[in-house]
Amino acid sequence: MSIRTTVSGLLGIGVGTGIASFFWNGSSNSGGTPTSTETPVSSGNLPSQPLPNDKLRLVGSNVDPSSFFQYGFPGPIHDLQNRGEFISCYDRCKRNPYWVLEHVTSESISVSNADRKNSVFKEDEQIPEIFRGKLKDYFRSGYDRGHQAPAADAKYDQKAMNETFYLTNMCPQVGDGFNRDYWAHLEYFCRQLTSSYDSVRIVTGPLYLPKLDPIDGKYKVTYEVIGNPPNIAVPTHFFKLIVAESPKKQTNNDNISVAAFVLPNAPIPNETKLTDFEVPVEALERSSGLQFLTKVPEKKKKELCKEVKCQIVVREFQKALPKPSKPLSLPSPKGI
Repeated sequence: MSIRTTVSGLLGIGVGTGIASFFWNGSSNSGGTPTSTETPVSSGNLPSQPLPNDKLRLVGSNVDPSSFFQYGFPGPIHDLQNRGEFISCYDRCKRNPYWVLEHVTSESISVSNADRKNSVFKEDEQIPEIFRGKLKDYFRSGYDRGHQAPAADAKYDQKAMNETFYLTNMCPQVGDGFNRDYWAHLEYFCRQLTSSYDSVRIVTGPLYLPKLDPIDGKYKVTYEVIGNPPNIAVPTHFFKLIVAESPKKQTNNDNISVAAFVLPNAPIPNETKLTDFEVPVEALERSSGLQFLTKVPEKKKKELCKEVKCQIVVREFQKALPKPSKPLSLPSPKGI
């Protein structure tokens, strides 16, 4: 798919004119790997030990910024939650997950041992209360509590399904036209990939993308905040990165098939092509600040949408119901 097709598709569904320059300006280093001139940084929450500074030591300086840590490390702290059906990384500032990672197989989605009627939305008490999303924050907000790892992907176990209802797996999503419609169809598409692949891994999360301000011509990131006090950010967009492994009926194949999609948090007509929202993985990395598949050689990555037809299936349950044998009518009032 060409860059021009991708960007025009995004622009056509209300993403905003800022998306093109935001995705495509800058380096074309597709792997996201630091170049030889970049200084490696440590992973984890604690910083690496400061490098010795000979000049400061020679003059006898007593400057030691790292001694602040004796009072505690300020952060950021990334709350990793390892649930039965998914792993999530929580953003304490925006009260949304940074990302949610799940794994589905044909076996896992074929078993039905759970019912979402037995699950309830709940606050995640493993998050400090000051940073915790709360049920009251969504009350009358106008937004759905939108699953990032869908409950339908955890039908194999009631406990696993219950865990998908933690608010750390939620983001505010537009209901009609998105969470209950196009987004749900995309989730179904991901599950259906297990008919062609042995294993499907999905990374889902929110985005906060820039938009051109028509008044001053500057690109700005603006988003609503809900809650009382306002504290949960409403994402402008959502992404899904799909990694499908080992096509069925093929052996000795360690290639992966990859597709990335970015959708606006807004009503989307069901007739909109899913491929209109496909973006290169590099674009998703640049917009999210995340890195994906850095340990996979480029020659091992295949384009998912060239191997299967990337399209949603609109399931209209009401239309599937059998029609009554004769028209239904209310009984006539007595005396008539």
